[in-house]
Amino acid sequence: MELSRARAGDEQAFRALTEPYRRELQLHCYRILGSVQDAEDLVQETLLAAWRGLDRFEERASLRSWLYRIATNRCLNALRDSGRRPHVTSDLLASLPEPTRRGEPLWLEPYPDALLEGLADTSAQPEARYEAVEAVGLAFLTALHRLPPLQRAVLVLRDVLGFRAAEVAAMLDTNEAAVKAALQRARGTVDARLPPDQRERAPLPSSSRERAVVARFAEAFTAGDVEGVVSLLTDDALGSMPPEPAEYQGRDAMAVFLEDRFSRRGDRRTRLVPIRANSQPAFGCYFQDPHAAIAHAHGLMVITLEGDRISAITRFLDNSVLPHFGLPRTLRD
Repeated sequence: MELSRARAGDEQAFRALTEPYRRELQLHCYRILGSVQDAEDLVQETLLAAWRGLDRFEERASLRSWLYRIATNRCLNALRDSGRRPHVTSDLLASLPEPTRRGEPLWLEPYPDALLEGLADTSAQPEARYEAVEAVGLAFLTALHRLPPLQRAVLVLRDVLGFRAAEVAAMLDTNEAAVKAALQRARGTVDARLPPDQRERAPLPSSSRERAVVARFAEAFTAGDVEGVVSLLTDDALGSMPPEPAEYQGRDAMAVFLEDRFSRRGDRRTRLVPIRANSQPAFGCYFQDPHAAIAHAHGLMVITLEGDRISAITRFLDNSVLPHFGLPRTLRD
């Protein structure tokens, strides 16, 4: 039996036991932490803690539940570390046009679709409330990351992964009443922030319908065509740049924002490299160097589709996420 061999110090047996859960644990940590790199680090910590504490695994719950318990608590500990995130600088804020609103900084990075391949759809679990695609979309994650850490963890464990209330209580060393109370508050917040259910769903990934909208957007954006981009937006489209707190909602606000951004890039040619993030169309963004035959990376952009329109444009300006998408820092002509 692999568990017995692993307890006896067989690392290969331990890997055989835990490897099937590595990628879903990474996605779980990402949902709670909002960072691909932090998620990778926390999974490593989780597996190391499991290896060292395997003798304490009493088999009253499944190995999967035990690993999720370790991972969730490690994530909560990381979120309690007040020094984990740097302060938002005011340099970009000072250069932006007046936003529709300002909120708290949102510490959220995009997640590569390549890491989602082959993962099971947890919505098949009786307790799950969200489909797998919805539970990794930026709309859901943005709402999720407005929750306090404990509520965030409870909602993910219950409504995304489908664990029972008793299982979640055991994972978090609390009682079912506390879990149910936290879940009720979390659901209220998330439901208020997510788009209504009756809104038209996005077209299927990589479908001809999706490709047509994405191609029109890329053409207008690279040309600096404000009207062309705005014509593709829903009436209440939202523009944001996590972790910056400024948000622009509605076609008029987005037009002002885009006009400002396009004017600042001057005659520098913009290049977009198609990728996918959070089950949505996305691009690696590059600006041409005026003095050399190369283009420098300028973060990522994810677009959220609603039918044949774009309901959100989310810009991530941190180039540190590029390697997770297989993107270089520079492109050569």
